Amino acid sequence: MDFEALVKHICTIQNTLQAQAAHAVNLALTSRNWLMGCYIVEFEQNGEDRAAYGEQLLKKLEQRLKTKGLNERRFREFRRLYLVYPQLKEQVLHYIMAGNEIRHTLSAEFTEPIRHSVCAELQTSEIQYNKWSIPAERLFNKLPYSHLKFISKIENPTKRAFYEMEAIRGCWSARELERQIASLYYERSGLSKNKEALSALVQQQATLLQPKDVINTPVTLEFLGLNERALVTENDLEQSILDNLQHFLLEMGHGFCFEARQKRILIDEDYFFADLVFYHRILKCHVIVELKIDKFRHEYASQLNMYLNYFKAEVMQPDDNPPIGILLCTEKGDTLVKYATAGLDPNIFVQKYMIELPSEEEIKEFIASSNY
Repeated sequence: MDFEALVKHICTIQNTLQAQAAHAVNLALTSRNWLMGCYIVEFEQNGEDRAAYGEQLLKKLEQRLKTKGLNERRFREFRRLYLVYPQLKEQVLHYIMAGNEIRHTLSAEFTEPIRHSVCAELQTSEIQYNKWSIPAERLFNKLPYSHLKFISKIENPTKRAFYEMEAIRGCWSARELERQIASLYYERSGLSKNKEALSALVQQQATLLQPKDVINTPVTLEFLGLNERALVTENDLEQSILDNLQHFLLEMGHGFCFEARQKRILIDEDYFFADLVFYHRILKCHVIVELKIDKFRHEYASQLNMYLNYFKAEVMQPDDNPPIGILLCTEKGDTLVKYATAGLDPNIFVQKYMIELPSEEEIKEFIASSNY
């Protein structure tokens, strides 16, 4: 073995076991969510005291459990996962019963409701007649929960199977899957005369799934009990501002009180992150700062306007003034800013920021060391 062979072996070990770790986490996450959905449906249909909870069941569950990542919205997703994919029953049961530690902790009382769920049996028998359906084993082992969550929202079973097949075949990331659904790939395929050529083109341009895509997601991190700060990837600009927060606040003016970074906002079933949130004690309002590492684009104003509307409806107190939004960009065109912000919240301000350049000597050294 020479040095290059050593490097190759270590890289292979790293990549292979990292992928295995991501796959194991995903199987556990899918199993957990499916099981919870199963029990929720079972309770809603046959629970002895189900009438006492009614439509408040999921909210009461959230309040009682008080567990990060288990909330009303997620319970709704888990219930949908179970109802759309009842055929995963045997795969999930086999998975949770495979490990010695898990098997010895589960009683018959735990597994019987799953094995004999009427809803699951009826839906599974219907699915078996569809020859074009993706086998349950492939769904369970090839599609992460993040993918099943998106696909389960699709009501048309043929359309679901199409995206299941394409996501598995192309090893798509969750973001890529979401993008393809939003771009009406299924409908475009139906109109296309050469479906294979269209599929080949889409797969060629698609973003592939990587192990980090499975691990580094809000749902997975909550499942593993990791700190909330791990939910975001901090860019250098934001980190630099926070490292020098005192100077930044002085530059902004008096009265700014730092409140949050990467403020997580839940709208419908999607998470958004406001970069920096301040409260101005003199103006008595929240100030939301969005940092962009490129020139101003019209969609940035729309995003900030959405954050302001959210704060007005969900955060602002009766004695507060409406929030203010500040968008910091490297460059801005006054005409584009004028047209992009027309009709939006008047409290949106777009500013250009300057960064400290390296010294002249550092630039010379960089040029001298560069390869032409």
